Amino acid sequence: MNSDTPATILVVDDDEFTAELTGMILETVGYEVVIAVGGMEALGKISEDAAIRMVVSDMNMPVIDGIQLFTELREQGYNQPFVLLTGDDAVPLRVAHPDMDAVLTKDEDLQEALPNLVETLLARA
Repeated sequence: MNSDTPATILVVDDDEFTAELTGMILETVGYEVVIAVGGMEALGKISEDAAIRMVVSDMNMPVIDGIQLFTELREQGYNQPFVLLTGDDAVPLRVAHPDMDAVLTKDEDLQEALPNLVETLLARA
């Protein structure tokens, strides 16, 4: 992959406004962002777009929540980094799902924490 090409990140949230805000945080630091409204749409976008290098997903969504999305993607062989965003405390989710790349709380630090985390995970991937 050409290092001049920004990584494409799939942002998943059942609230389109929140998805756009999360996407803007990542676009501001130079990533390409694809938005999926909900887990079902996310699964479709991943199967269509081989360029997606990472998934940043909300936890609480109807039909398929963030953990179910993570599990389903891993079962389908998608092994790119997966970041779960939650409005709740991230620590219990981190403990319960150690195989997940990261769990972040959606708070005032997200604007700084998310791009740093994404950069770290993409460097490792």
